[in-house]
Amino acid sequence: MSSANGLSAALVAAPAARQGIVPVPAGLPQPVFPEAVAWAFTGCYALLILVTLAIAVGRRLRPGRDFTELRLRVKAFWFILVLATLALGFNRTFSIVCIAFVSFVAFKEYLSMIPTRRADHRVLFWAYLAIPAQYVLAGVGWYGLFIIFIPVFWFLALPMRMVLIGHTQGFLRAVGMLQFGLMTCVFSLSHMAFLLALPDAGNPNGGGVALLFYLVFLTQFNDVAQYVAGKLVGRRRIVPQVHAGKTAEGLVAGVGVTIGFAVALAPWLTPLTLPEAVAAGLLIGFGGFLGDITIAAIKRDLGVTEGDALTPGHGGILGRVDSLTFTAPAFFHFVYFLHY
Repeated sequence: MSSANGLSAALVAAPAARQGIVPVPAGLPQPVFPEAVAWAFTGCYALLILVTLAIAVGRRLRPGRDFTELRLRVKAFWFILVLATLALGFNRTFSIVCIAFVSFVAFKEYLSMIPTRRADHRVLFWAYLAIPAQYVLAGVGWYGLFIIFIPVFWFLALPMRMVLIGHTQGFLRAVGMLQFGLMTCVFSLSHMAFLLALPDAGNPNGGGVALLFYLVFLTQFNDVAQYVAGKLVGRRRIVPQVHAGKTAEGLVAGVGVTIGFAVALAPWLTPLTLPEAVAAGLLIGFGGFLGDITIAAIKRDLGVTEGDALTPGHGGILGRVDSLTFTAPAFFHFVYFLHY
């Protein structure tokens, strides 16, 4: 009887295995992870466990050394990895809603930093309306309207609504700040959601979920590699007036490591050829750097200090998605042009 039950369970799991889906015990929600993505997540958890243990050992061996910043960063990555697992682990709609929520929080954080006029408060509702509309367009895969909804229609609608209020003092500055916030926190990040709506046939190695994992992993790893290399061997600062921690050595090392991982992971998670994977690594490496210093420049201009309870050591949600504001649209259009 037990062998019959085992055979029955194997037959039930077989279709899922053939589809590249990792089976789970009966009674639990069935995840939609392609097998390659499941292994990639497993590798990330194993890596974080090793880093966490290494920090614990380091604190014992070198009690006089300050590991606070590194511990905060690792703690934040644990938080991000668990959220990413939950966000991508069940169905596409839930995943898109999670990304839309990140956009909402990032945009809200951005608005809390910029100076706003009393008259602008009546326009903010219109700005927030762009978030669900943009992510619905991403979810249904309506590329033609998705790509122009914010940078054309909403960029015209916002100043129209603002000018009808009749308050002209600081008008141009207010319009520009709102439009930039929508462009970075909503339009740019929504390209991650559209990756999930791309046809699976374009990427036999896991579809849009695998492409999204590839993008986010490389972007975050690029940030870490640039930070660590800058701390260890960084000497020549690139933009000290904007971001004191960015060095030429850190940038080169980070981009080099990112290209290496892009090439190594491409056959498992993407349809990219070897030259395309190298180009993707370059794009994400330099794009992440530019996104990071751009948001840093805004914070410097506004006199905003780093630090946030949600992602300690990373300066809030904006500090976590700053690189993605450049890498998400760049990578999306790179893959879309080549394979879709």
